[in-house]
Amino acid sequence: MTQHHALRPAAVLPAAVLASAVGAQQFQQQTTARFPTQSEYTNQATFGDLDSDGDLDIVFANGQGYSSLGALLKPRIYLNDGTGVFADQTDARAPGITGCFRGVELGDCDADGDLDVVLAQDFFRKPVLLINDGAGFFSDGSSRLPNQNLSSARAQFGDADGDGDLDLAFCHSGTSSRFGSNGAPKLYLNDGAGNFVDGTAGRFPSASIADQQDILFFDMDRDLDLDLHVSSRSTANGGSQIWRNDGTGVFTRVTGVPQDYSTYSYDAGDCDGDGDLDLIGANADSSNKEMLLRNFSGDGGIWQKISQNIQPNPSVDDNDSKFLDLDSDGDLDLIVAVLGGTRERVYVNSGDCLFVENTSLISAQSDSSLDVKVGDLTGDGRFDVVTAQGESGSFQNRIYVNVTGPTDARAPRVTALEQVVPGASLGPFAVRALVMDDMTSDRGFFAREMELHYALDGGAPEVLPMRWVGNSLWRGEIPALPPCTEVAYRVVAQDWAGNSGESATRTFATTFPPGGGCGPAADLDGDGIVGGSDLSILLAAWGTKGGAADLDGDGTVGGSDLAIMLASWG
Repeated sequence: MTQHHALRPAAVLPAAVLASAVGAQQFQQQTTARFPTQSEYTNQATFGDLDSDGDLDIVFANGQGYSSLGALLKPRIYLNDGTGVFADQTDARAPGITGCFRGVELGDCDADGDLDVVLAQDFFRKPVLLINDGAGFFSDGSSRLPNQNLSSARAQFGDADGDGDLDLAFCHSGTSSRFGSNGAPKLYLNDGAGNFVDGTAGRFPSASIADQQDILFFDMDRDLDLDLHVSSRSTANGGSQIWRNDGTGVFTRVTGVPQDYSTYSYDAGDCDGDGDLDLIGANADSSNKEMLLRNFSGDGGIWQKISQNIQPNPSVDDNDSKFLDLDSDGDLDLIVAVLGGTRERVYVNSGDCLFVENTSLISAQSDSSLDVKVGDLTGDGRFDVVTAQGESGSFQNRIYVNVTGPTDARAPRVTALEQVVPGASLGPFAVRALVMDDMTSDRGFFAREMELHYALDGGAPEVLPMRWVGNSLWRGEIPALPPCTEVAYRVVAQDWAGNSGESATRTFATTFPPGGGCGPAADLDGDGIVGGSDLSILLAAWGTKGGAADLDGDGTVGGSDLAIMLASWG
């Protein structure tokens, strides 16, 4: 059911409430003990289990230079020892790779079960694709991409066209840099084996978007395909844009979205608990404030600006944000990456997208944060925080360990599940699920297991792994089945802390003949009952050779077929 929300004015809260501690110094900076010492310009980070050992590793996108190209840098691969202590394994794992990397993301583009890496390059340079061998060693697979130079701040994996493999979307601001004005986003389509072709034409709106800073796949309307948000620092053509997917990878722009301004990034999360994805834009509102957009209609058609619900919402230069449930109360709180402040800003959600800052929750640190990520890096069931440092300062990326907060004890929620309608098909049958948990990233939450359970004709369940296909979407496939098979299926999701949740069970039946039912053979019209209309069909075929009315298969419609029908009557 679509939910509508009444406008909510900003509450005025006393200073005592603003300062109240959920847990004193919950996120404590422990960079020196856990990260290598570095001094490199980092633009973005991403988490994932690169070497398949059960913990979250980190890849940093490094790129020197703000408005002009500087020295080419290596991306950094930090491997986790399982306790949140990281070693720089770049030279061993991805030797010889350098560039001006603004964005990084992970996804299994070649369907071999491990995480590959895409790196977006700035200053009109070709993106880089790194292919994982399964043990966390990477080869340069950039030849799999179209031979095109881009000025790109971000890249995202996601199944844009609904065929089950991971495509790629890139920001592209033109021939100069990410601040250019003669570019348009790019969509590269996957052949299923990790080879890509430029599929932009006819699928994305052709109008250019100036100064693109972020790109985000997310399912805004719970129809189980990926829509797209493109962030812009420019107000030309309405600023940032949201595009709706028709399910086949053809996108149309959503109109009426509130105007934004000097945007650096957007994040999607269900901040009001109604089952759909809302949006937070860093630096996106007027005067360099954060913009909070509630998915008012539930289908991405109406977005309500409620930026006043971020208290305070200062006019400062912020670059990124993420949702997480830091107090385990069942709603998503917020962390904002601050460029040049004295600490990252942490906000506690009252339960309805009303965020109030609590300055006691994170260690004070003056630096230049361009990106923030959350996830359980230490293996204790608590969400930790990493910031990527660039533009100025010491260029030392930082980790804040969640020392005093509660462990994650809430199970993931399956908020939408595909209803299989087989029609004349005997399969295979795709099943997609929209699953949310208590933290967000551009890949949704970090899942340890996603499984599709199905049972045939009331038998024992079979279990298949589901593939991540973008942000919070997962896909599994029930194999081809015999006709008239009753199928019951459900999705079971396990988060990184080991909490399991599952969907309700859904059912369907395969049919045969095409378009027919699964009743008795004498049910010739497929309405589930043997009756007068079936008799009419049999009599009309009397004496003919074969056909559906030849119930005994002797080659002629006659008295024995009539006897079979009368035995099944009613």
